[in-house]
Formats: sequence, C-alpha cells, structure tokens
Amino acid sequence: MTDLALTIIPETANDAQAIERLHERTFGPGRFALSAYRLREHVDHLFELSFTAWVNTLLVGSVRQLPIAIGDVPALLLGPLTVEPPFRGRGVGKALLQRALDDARAQGHRLVLLVGDEPYYGRNGFKAIPKGRVTMPGPVDPRRLLVAELVDGAFNDVSGAIRPDWRYARKS
Repeated sequence: MTDLALTIIPETANDAQAIERLHERTFGPGRFALSAYRLREHVDHLFELSFTAWVNTLLVGSVRQLPIAIGDVPALLLGPLTVEPPFRGRGVGKALLQRALDDARAQGHRLVLLVGDEPYYGRNGFKAIPKGRVTMPGPVDPRRLLVAELVDGAFNDVSGAIRPDWRYARKS
C-alpha cells in the first residue's frame, strides 16, 4: 500500500449512509437474502469493533463485527467486509481485517466467525469449521463458514446454533 494514504478509523453513526451505498454497489440487492443478514436483523454491529477505510475524504472500505453466540459461547460475526472495486488488490481489505481482529483481541473477545473464502481469510488465521459442528440460520455453504481463535483453544468444545447475542438486541 505504498501509493495510498489510507486511514482506518472506527465507524460512526454518521458513516451509515455512505456504507449502505457501498454495500449496494458491491453486494447488490441479493445481500438481504444471505444467512448472515438473518443475524443482523435483531442485533446491531458494534461501532467500537467496526471500521472504515478512507483515502483523504473518500470512503473506500468498511468492515463490521456483530455480537453473536454459538450455543451459549459469545463470539463475533465479521462482515460484511467490502472495498470499493477500484481500490481492491491494494491492501485495503487486509488492513481493515487486521484492525478488526486486533481490536477484538485487545477488547477480550475470543472467537470471530465469518462466511467467506478460506484462501483469502485463511491468511489471517481463519479456518473452516467442521461440517455439522455449528448451524446458522438459513442456508449457508458449510465450506465457507470460518472461525478464527483470538485466544488459543477458544473454539475447543464449542458447538451449536449460531444466533444473535441477545444481550445486544435492538430495543423496539
């Protein structure tokens, strides 16, 4: 990333519209049918663990983390991670991902899950979850369900349904 003056900062409520437009451009309307969005219907992402990437005043990327539970074990769901197409392949996604994981670890979180490609996310410690060990609401390709342990052994003996962490449920 030698040619970009990239700044990664925590997301704020003022970023919501720009991030939504970024998601529209990069994921399209079908994004609402994805299993991960079933979890997002009830619990908001955590601003202190969600980040934006900027080049000067231009938003070029975003990553969010949502509080979830696997059975009764607290975890985070990372995503969506998105980068404006002209800025892909320039380290923006990697910088966002690293910041999200580093801050989650620093704040005492132990596990991060996501739905994604292991060849990309595996470089940051994500591994495929053995088929049948966890279940997600809605259909998901089990090969794309990945976990990163922020603390060694944190995923040992963890199994069950992935659900929103109801301690963070939206107030209606």
